[in-house]
Amino acid sequence: MCNDPPPTWAVARRRAIGSRLRDARIAADLSQERLAELAGIDRKTVVRLEGGSSDVRLTIWLLLARALNVPLAELVKE
Repeated sequence: MCNDPPPTWAVARRRAIGSRLRDARIAADLSQERLAELAGIDRKTVVRLEGGSSDVRLTIWLLLARALNVPLAELVKE
């Protein structure tokens, strides 16, 4: 894998997806801590994802979508 920074469009998409994650979490009336517990991940990961500053495995997104009871497509749609 290359060490070059991601393209600007990819960073913008990560931020948009993070915003949808935050919106879904708030709609589910969950704290970042509780969402992390339900998904079996660290709260810091939720913070980084909501801020668009993290690139994570697909499995993490699947766990989050399940914990929020929303289709993965709802979080990553364009």
